[in-house]
Amino acid sequence: MKKKTLKSNLIISFLTVITALGIAVAFIGFYLIKTEIFDRAQTQVQNDLKIAWSVYKEKTEKLKIAFNMFEEKENLEVLKEKLGLDYLFLADITVKNRLKSEIALKAFGGTECGGTRIIGGKELRQMDADLAGRCAIDLLYTPMAVPTEETVLDSVMAIEYAKPFFASAGKVNKVIYGGRILNKDTAVVDRIRSFVFGNKQYKGMPLGTVTIFQGDVRVSTNVPDKEGNRATGTRVSKEVYEKVIKNGYSWFDRAFVVTAWYITAYEPIRNINGEIIGMLYVGILEKPYADLFRNVGLFFFLAILIAVFIAVILGLILAESISKPVREVLYCTGKFSGGDLSCRVGTQTKIKELNQLAEAFNEMAKKLSQRDKSLKVSNEKLDTLNRSYIDLIGFVAHELKGILSSTMLNAYSVRDGFLGLINFKQRKALDSVCKNLDYFAATVKNYLSLSRIEKGEMKVSRTEVLLKEDIFDDSVEYFLKQAADKNIEISNNIEKGLTVKADPDLLRMAANNIIGNAVKYGSKDGKIIITSGVKGDMMEISVYNDGRPVTEEEKGKLFKKFSRLDAPEVRRVQGTGLGLFITMQIAEKHGGKVSIEPGKKGNSVIFSMERGI
Repeated sequence: MKKKTLKSNLIISFLTVITALGIAVAFIGFYLIKTEIFDRAQTQVQNDLKIAWSVYKEKTEKLKIAFNMFEEKENLEVLKEKLGLDYLFLADITVKNRLKSEIALKAFGGTECGGTRIIGGKELRQMDADLAGRCAIDLLYTPMAVPTEETVLDSVMAIEYAKPFFASAGKVNKVIYGGRILNKDTAVVDRIRSFVFGNKQYKGMPLGTVTIFQGDVRVSTNVPDKEGNRATGTRVSKEVYEKVIKNGYSWFDRAFVVTAWYITAYEPIRNINGEIIGMLYVGILEKPYADLFRNVGLFFFLAILIAVFIAVILGLILAESISKPVREVLYCTGKFSGGDLSCRVGTQTKIKELNQLAEAFNEMAKKLSQRDKSLKVSNEKLDTLNRSYIDLIGFVAHELKGILSSTMLNAYSVRDGFLGLINFKQRKALDSVCKNLDYFAATVKNYLSLSRIEKGEMKVSRTEVLLKEDIFDDSVEYFLKQAADKNIEISNNIEKGLTVKADPDLLRMAANNIIGNAVKYGSKDGKIIITSGVKGDMMEISVYNDGRPVTEEEKGKLFKKFSRLDAPEVRRVQGTGLGLFITMQIAEKHGGKVSIEPGKKGNSVIFSMERGI
């Protein structure tokens, strides 16, 4: 996956956070605005419905007051006209069983009674045929209403009151009852609307509307239809009908009323027996609140957009402010890796911590530059000293080599009796001198080799040599005397006639170092076994000696210059710590290496090299 830059990551992170916050704030804001506006409106409508009920019930109370002032001898027609009633009857006890009004029948029980009731079409026609004709309502098609095949509503809903009259024996002998039909009578709903909403309009439509339903039919309403007329004869939606009429619950929610959505409140109208016979509705036009919600929401949305835009701009500036110093640091570190320590980063950003980081980086670069200069001076001095040291080693070793050769020749000549007979004590003393001279000669030789290695003057002049006959036989012969002193048996098992292409002088030096170490550090009465093997293009010579096996930690020290093991048996043996270092250099010059493999009772030094043939 392709890696993104720091600036890209910062910008993506900022945009993600800002977008998420913007969306969350928008949703929460819109939810709160909507809840505040519409919930308040719904609460207002519920309160308006309570006022509507007060006005509605006031009609019954007025009938009660009027009926209590009624005298039995008064003229019914005059009184009916005076009270503005649609019907008024004085019923004798003899017609009680033919009465349809549950309110009048209850009054025969001796109690004044008032309420809303349904008057059937037949009863109404018997009361007043003209009144029945005027109150009949044609049912209009309403898309969301419960389907019906009826076309005319000939029954009516009336607010009725009944008062009993008592005979001398205290029994009811007559009841006067009368009422006002609500169908097509808009006085009640208009009074409620005027009292609650004040006849306010919004874009040509009444802000508030009131309706009295008989069943699900609007029999008295100020809700307008498409032509602006009262929507009498239309019906309530099936959803409201199911909840209010059928199940007897209140409805407090938005509803589609004839031509528009309203925030509404419906409650059932019951007769004196508790049976649901209609509904009282109050509603506020939803459009003003929808427009208010849209305008507030739009303003809120624009505010969020502006805030997000500003946040994005600030985020981009901040991302650039953070990433720019980092890019400068990366540029300078690239320069540093190329050896240019003069690069510095700017320290004048608007972020305090970045300025501190840049100042610390520049200070570090300054100290690195100073240290680099100091190291260069020190290295130059060290190089000079090293060259002097190498020259000194080479010069001294070369001078000593000449003197030592002459001294050894004379010492051996005296010891071996070439210059005259010597006694036993003199020979023993000269053996010790010769032994020290041998060690001294080996040390001088190692220092000369070290000087050549350090100067890079160790050249390889390859020629075909017999590994056993030309190299290792001579080395074994050279150390036989020292091996005999420790009673060490040396077995040279290298195959005769085995040929390699190598520098014979360097290879002989390596053989002497390996066999010399085996003799010096080998166990008394032990053995040394020299073997060889050909592996492809490589030749391996193994020199095993009995002795203390080296540890894994000691193996790492053996091939370092002037390094010697810190063990009692090693400290007793003289050595420079250069033998295996020089041997490793010789092996590498011949494309090989030197390694040590410790065994149970000793160690094997493995010298490998290219055969070259």
